[in-house]
Amino acid sequence: MIVSEVAHLIETEAPLSFQEDYDNAGLLVGNPRMEVSGVLLTIDVTEAVVDEAISRHCNLIIAHHPLIFKGLKKLTGADEVQRCVIKAIKSDIAIYAAHTNLDNVIHGVNGKIADVLSLNNRKVLVPASEVLVKLVTFVPVAQSDIVREALFSAGAGVIGNYDSCSYNSDGYGTFRAGQESTPFVGEINKLHTENEVRIEVILPEYKLNTVLKTLLEVHPYEEPAYDIIALKNSWQQVGAGLIGELPEAIDDKEFLLQLKEKFDVPVIRHTQLLNRKIKRVAICGGSGSFLISEALSQGADIFITGDIKYHEFFQAENRIIVADIGHFESEQFTKLIFYEIITKKMPKFAVRISDIKTNPINYL
Repeated sequence: MIVSEVAHLIETEAPLSFQEDYDNAGLLVGNPRMEVSGVLLTIDVTEAVVDEAISRHCNLIIAHHPLIFKGLKKLTGADEVQRCVIKAIKSDIAIYAAHTNLDNVIHGVNGKIADVLSLNNRKVLVPASEVLVKLVTFVPVAQSDIVREALFSAGAGVIGNYDSCSYNSDGYGTFRAGQESTPFVGEINKLHTENEVRIEVILPEYKLNTVLKTLLEVHPYEEPAYDIIALKNSWQQVGAGLIGELPEAIDDKEFLLQLKEKFDVPVIRHTQLLNRKIKRVAICGGSGSFLISEALSQGADIFITGDIKYHEFFQAENRIIVADIGHFESEQFTKLIFYEIITKKMPKFAVRISDIKTNPINYL
């Protein structure tokens, strides 16, 4: 495989269009057409990780946090980021990052946390909006089934847990074929009326090019008519945070003790215990304090994230437990997501999880 093919496996699950505006996910260093000898998976890229990649003969590093987050104006080796870039280039190592795009998909970072906590009835805490479009096209009745099925196969027509979703209405179209045309029906220079089906399907915008290409390939008309309509609908498959339910309610202190064990956390910073059962759990890997009020409004008993500041704990108002388990600790299982995505498609491919603990925070 080449670098771009491995990247495509990740982006099929976490498209780059889902990253936040401030982010810098994607291929950061290296040739996308370079053949991959091995992949090293990590949360952060440090000099030790690049050295590990060299020693383990891995020429592609896949990280959660982008090595290059802000623009680089110089490559003099003055800091660790620059030294990592220089060493990677000298050693022909590509560096790829899947960051907030992996945070924002329901089966991504938060989905893995939910797996560890065995949460049921999961949904995105704040679904993204303006990521869906509606495609409308007009097809002769006899060919409508073929076109509709092709659109479904290309990724259109999925709503929640339902696929093959479309709306269809009967009508008729009129057209007159020009002298240079090759009409599927009708005659040149004669007005024609054709019974047609109006087919409407919803799809995420990142799939639009693929779906349109499919439409143009299978539609019988020389000049298919279609409309693309931007939607403001929220999409439950993408967005910030996640909320779900434990299989059974548990005392709040006991839940925190289990949380420490499952995430191997030396310290949990949390608001006052409320001496009640924990059942509904909201989570956000990384820095999620901006979701405290949303977790509260959706009836969560506890909100788990990292990087909470002193004054942000007050937002709990003794109505919810807010627990900070640490940024790295909340995202530590992200390497397993990368591993599962790649090995599911390429089970014999050389994929290795880094042995380097890149968490810069230590506890005494």
